Amino acid sequence: MSASVRIVLGLLAGLVCGIAVAAFGGARLTAVADAFGLVGELWLNALRMTVLPLLVALLVTGIASTRETAASGRLAGRALSLFAIFVAGSAIFAAFAMPAMLALWPVDPGPRAALLAGLGAGSQALPPHPPLREWFGGVVPTNPFRAAADGAILPLVVFTLLFGLAASRLSAAARAPLLGFFQAVADAMLIVVRWVLWVGPLGVFALALGVGMHGGVAAAGALTQYLVMMCALAIVVTLAMYPLARAFGGVPTRRFAAAAAPAQAVAFSTQSSLASLPAMLTGAERLGTSPRVAGVVLPLAVSVFKATSPALNLAVVLFVAHVTGVELDPWRIALGVGVAFLTSFGVAGIPGQASFLTTTVPISAVMGVPMELLMLLIAIEVIPDIFRTVGNVTADLAVTAIVDRREARAQGNAVGEMVDEQAA
Repeated sequence: MSASVRIVLGLLAGLVCGIAVAAFGGARLTAVADAFGLVGELWLNALRMTVLPLLVALLVTGIASTRETAASGRLAGRALSLFAIFVAGSAIFAAFAMPAMLALWPVDPGPRAALLAGLGAGSQALPPHPPLREWFGGVVPTNPFRAAADGAILPLVVFTLLFGLAASRLSAAARAPLLGFFQAVADAMLIVVRWVLWVGPLGVFALALGVGMHGGVAAAGALTQYLVMMCALAIVVTLAMYPLARAFGGVPTRRFAAAAAPAQAVAFSTQSSLASLPAMLTGAERLGTSPRVAGVVLPLAVSVFKATSPALNLAVVLFVAHVTGVELDPWRIALGVGVAFLTSFGVAGIPGQASFLTTTVPISAVMGVPMELLMLLIAIEVIPDIFRTVGNVTADLAVTAIVDRREARAQGNAVGEMVDEQAA
């Protein structure tokens, strides 16, 4: 049984047991169940302690490797520029779409209060913005270690971004041990994350027990609404790839759908873009894509490109802000868009729940949104992750078709220039 399934079962068992304790348990059993919440708190802290070192290590290695790839060839650079455009568009789309969805279908006060009561949380208000000059002055940290200690995510991300770019400019002899160190840190932290997730069913059970006791069935209704919204958002991002492939890749919609379907089926069943790569290569061949283009763009996309991640990661935080009553102004949402964009490039290829942790927590921190609910939502991430992966492989094929068309035009222009020179 996979870790994701065990965690989901832990969530369901905790909710059921909590509802049963509230309905039939006496004062002593209720006190024991409340005391068991300490296990959930310890599990939350164990997850949180991995976020900052993992985030820094992944960003440094991801930025350095991405820049090296861009420098390795025009084709890779063209693909990376399209990846950046798609990722930015994904995050911006969520910044408008998720508030609109929550306005049309807000979480009812009953389920919202039930969920917050179960987590021991309440509505929160954000502190006022500092003056603009003061805010910009704090974006570049005077002490990155203090920024890390204080949980100041944005200054830490800025420092890490500059550090990763600087590392990519070192000589190969100097760069290799430095990137090797950060890669080792990332690998070690992922092992810690796997250990923490291994006991995840117990931690999630403890959290869900409190939710079930104090929130009852209404809390489960709020979680169901969350799942529906996340899956719907991922489906919209996926469907957007069809007209994009037609408009910029010149691929008829029916033909693109037929070529993408096998890779989507593999992605749906495995939740792995890497496992879908052979099917994507076959789909690119059915689209008539040049083998040279597909052979470069698709492996690169699997390595560094997750089109759905910025949209869904930002949407998760916006949902939590809605539930916890945090009022977000456009400036804080813009900060969330920026962090969602930056962190999406550092997490491709790592497990879905670890990716969820290292992307949503920084967005939540920079926007001032409480994180407790995020740790409960990680238990049901396995369901949206299915739709995330389907959207990612669809976007990979769409980008490949667009790059292939641009490459064909570039080669045609080059041939035309050669003919003109010879004629002259």
